[in-house]
This record gives sequence, structure tokens and C-alpha cells, in this order.
Amino acid sequence: YHKNPIAYGLDVVVLGASEIDLDFNVNVTTDSNNLLIGGSGGHADTANGAKVSIIVTSLLKGRMPTIRKHVTTITTPGETVDVLVTERGIAINPKRPDLIQSLEKSALDIVTIETLMDRAHQMSGKPLSIPHEGRPIGLVRYFDGTIIDVITQRK
Repeated sequence: YHKNPIAYGLDVVVLGASEIDLDFNVNVTTDSNNLLIGGSGGHADTANGAKVSIIVTSLLKGRMPTIRKHVTTITTPGETVDVLVTERGIAINPKRPDLIQSLEKSALDIVTIETLMDRAHQMSGKPLSIPHEGRPIGLVRYFDGTIIDVITQRK
């Protein structure tokens, strides 16, 4: 596979998310109802290639929490995501103790991603899980060509 030289020359990348889960996996491909909403547009490349990858999203979209136990579709694996910034707090991936140490004494509201999910549930309630056991209709390929998820038809 070919590494994008622009993606690997970045110090910091700021990306969005339709969902993010407790393992920092990010979804920008489908919504919580498993409907396709768009392509990744280099999301995974830049998250993997940058020195620091920051996901910025609201804690709720409509009345749905953006933080889920598991995302509907993995677009960008959590091991390449460093920070989640919301209007209700900031979570740093535990795999980045250097960032945690640098920011824990700051005035920023640094919390765990589980705390952010709890804050979302306090505001909206816990969302019902939607079954996604239909037939496969699409594959999510990582920038290196490996298949990282399967999109299924809604029941």
C-alpha cells in the first residue's frame, strides 16, 4: 500500500465523528441507525499519520449520544485516536499517558471517555441498541487495504 505523504507529515489533525466508542474507535461512515452518511475522506490516514489526532464532536447529536459502547461502524481504529474534545469535557486515550500528564493539571476539563458517556446518558438517557444483523452490503477498508468492518443491511 502507499502511505500518503501529506497525512504522515502532520503534527496535529482535527477530525469529526458521528460516533466514537469507549475504545476510541470512530465512525464517520454510518449513523447510529446504520444508514450510510458518507465516505471517510482520509479520516483513517490522517489519524494514523499525525503525531496527535483530535476528534471534535458534540456530546449529543439530536438526542443521541455520540459516545457509544461500540460504534455502529469502525472507520478509524481507536489506537490511532488520541483525544476526544466535546463541549462537556475532554477525554484522552489512555494509550497517550504523555498527553494525560501534560494536560491533567491544566484548567481543561479532562475526564475519562466513560465519564463523558455517563454525562451524555444523564442528559438523554441510555439509547436503545438497534440490531444490525442483516446481510453484508459493504466493507470498510483501512488505508492499507485490510478490512476493518462490515456494513450490514438494516433489518
